[in-house]
Amino acid sequence: MSTRLQIAPKGPEFSRIVLGLWRLSAWQMSPAERVQFLHAALDLGITTIDQADIYGDYTSELLLGETFALAPELRSRFQIVTKCGIQFPSTQRPHQQAHIYNTSAAHIIASAENSLRSMRIEKIDLLLIHRPDPLMNADEIAEAFSQLQRAGKVSYFGVSNFSPAQFEMLASRFPLVTNQVECSLLHQVPIYDGSFDLCQRLRVVPMVWSALAGGRLFSDQTPQSQRLQTCLSGIAEELGVSVSCVAIAWILHLPSQPMVLTGSSRVKVLVETVQALDCQLSRDQWFDLWRAATGAELP
Repeated sequence: MSTRLQIAPKGPEFSRIVLGLWRLSAWQMSPAERVQFLHAALDLGITTIDQADIYGDYTSELLLGETFALAPELRSRFQIVTKCGIQFPSTQRPHQQAHIYNTSAAHIIASAENSLRSMRIEKIDLLLIHRPDPLMNADEIAEAFSQLQRAGKVSYFGVSNFSPAQFEMLASRFPLVTNQVECSLLHQVPIYDGSFDLCQRLRVVPMVWSALAGGRLFSDQTPQSQRLQTCLSGIAEELGVSVSCVAIAWILHLPSQPMVLTGSSRVKVLVETVQALDCQLSRDQWFDLWRAATGAELP
């Protein structure tokens, strides 16, 4: 079963595995199939959903809202994470003429309120700024967060894809409970750029997207990927689990205790992701994978 953890000293409790719905509109599920999928996630202990206003060309939140309307009892069983701050031209947003980042207070508040309507919910559990905006004003963002929190529309706030310096800058104005970043065996940047170190220092749990490198971990034929595929297969055989389970366990082993987002409509993939919570890699195995990924020996 998916464990739960408190993601910041005064933050919410989320499931360690998070149901990522950024491809929801591409899955072409019927409303009844979406209800069944959410129940399958709950059965595995996955109680946290990740969304964003722009996902599915601004349709993913609407589809989740339709699902909650069909099965209202599901809303109270999930924690809802969504993101705002990116705008791009879309038939769903005819007034938007350019692809920009917008972290103005007016846009953050309007986006949050629109997400509430789209998902047919009364409160967002966690709202993230989707990407760092070169024009972001920390005081203005903090004021928007404060207004939404006072109004009871959003409980907690965080960021996505922020550098450590950007995280600290905004956190100096308003408490943040997570930074959602890309991390995998093929993309180890947050391990070394200070992102996960900062999370440990602040006791803030990061969220990880693209934990399997968008499938490239198993499909690429580069020397790096081939080394990793051989190493993953060997460890998976030793432990009696799937290679994807081992790859996710490698991330879960990090001391910052990352939450990991899923990205698949297949329940089998959810099962393997949850199984990674019980996949105990030895320190030797963890560094074997590190060596395969980097192609180097420890200094």
